[in-house]
Amino acid sequence: MGAGLLTLVATLGLTLSSLAQAASVDNMRLWAAPDHSRLVFDLSAPATANVFELDNPRRLVIDLSGTSLAADPASMDLSNSAISSVRTGVRDGGDLRVVLELSRAIEPRHFSLAPNNQYGDRLVVDLEYPGESAVEDPIDPIESMIREQEIAAERAKTVAVAEGRDPVEAAPVIDTAQPHPKRDIIIAVDAGHGGEDPGALGPSGTREKDVVLQMADRLARMINDSPGFKAVLIRDGDYYVGLRQRTLIAREQKADFFVSIHADAFNSPRPHGSSVFALSQSGATSETAKWLAASENRSDLIGGVDGNLSLDDKDQVLRGVLLDLTMTATLNDSLTIGDEVLSRIGRINDLHKPRVEQAGFVVLKSPDIPSLLVETGFISNPEEERRLKDGGYQQRMMSAVFGGIRSHFERNPPPASLLAWQRDQGRSTATNEYRIQPGDTLSAIASRHGVALSALKQVNELSGDVIRVGQVLRIPSS
Repeated sequence: MGAGLLTLVATLGLTLSSLAQAASVDNMRLWAAPDHSRLVFDLSAPATANVFELDNPRRLVIDLSGTSLAADPASMDLSNSAISSVRTGVRDGGDLRVVLELSRAIEPRHFSLAPNNQYGDRLVVDLEYPGESAVEDPIDPIESMIREQEIAAERAKTVAVAEGRDPVEAAPVIDTAQPHPKRDIIIAVDAGHGGEDPGALGPSGTREKDVVLQMADRLARMINDSPGFKAVLIRDGDYYVGLRQRTLIAREQKADFFVSIHADAFNSPRPHGSSVFALSQSGATSETAKWLAASENRSDLIGGVDGNLSLDDKDQVLRGVLLDLTMTATLNDSLTIGDEVLSRIGRINDLHKPRVEQAGFVVLKSPDIPSLLVETGFISNPEEERRLKDGGYQQRMMSAVFGGIRSHFERNPPPASLLAWQRDQGRSTATNEYRIQPGDTLSAIASRHGVALSALKQVNELSGDVIRVGQVLRIPSS
């Protein structure tokens, strides 16, 4: 073979190789959330991206080296996002430039994702809205408890010094009774998956993220229609929320309970039935629970989150003790409420397991909020897929879920809630009970009834001195 022919073959080989490695944007998808917009480029191969902002007017530029455009940006719905329009062009002969015209200030970040069982190569561009994240400054419940104790101690010392008493022996300041707040019991309702993560797919193509959002909306309406309850939707549209962020949103909204709605799937169409899960601190109660927890927890990788899902280290002894006690209490509540929910959904659908199961779902790992994950049916089962799309089934299933939650809180209402006030109003006014009036203090009530303050607090299981108008105290025998 001549030298010229060898050169031609080598050149042709390099050209074909470069063509084989060149990427194309096969699709562009946009998800608009309340605190960010997410733009996803589906790529035929990995591509290097350079992302930067421009001002006057405000724009975000995305340069993809060696990449062509095989998608139509005009097909994207830009409503409710920070993007007002999209322009594209070719630069330096073989690079793709995408320009996003912006309607508001953003904080961009981008990352690439390798192929998984649902998607190929992707470039994810997040446009986060400054100051609007629901979890920008989440409250750590352990730190909050410690801070409240420290504030109470300092306050007692200050008063003791002012009154000429020994600050070391000072008791906490006794608060005058405040009007009963009659607050709503807040239920955080989490529709699983969303946006980039469709969840499981049924045999006829039904997406889990769609049916669980419909059920979450139904549940939220039921909760809001019930006096003394208020619903907080973790997501109210088709966008993804990270697993850890879901629990942080619930905490930021001061939720009393967290329920995550899902639809099971398995690698066989045979499994069927509904399930209820609580957190397991030591392992799953069944192989199915273990498998589901692993598949649900992988959602953050599907949805494009960095996978850093572990709880913050609690290295102080006090924090560790408080966390352990809090986790035990909330887990017990979760299991109790789970039993209530399970008994009711068993009247709507077959149960996959006859008891509340436990598995290490990340979405349940909030130490201070009782939490459940409800699998409403197997979307991988053709018959249950059909039911999950049915509005009547969705309504009955969510009625059963809320019935179990409501039953628990009617028996065990939080002290400051409307339900607690209603319960106290109906209590006996026998001589061994006293209903707190405006201006009352614990010390004054104890003195009036001739009992020791410590005995009054002990019989009413009061660890502090905060009391509220309308609260009923038991008066110990003198």
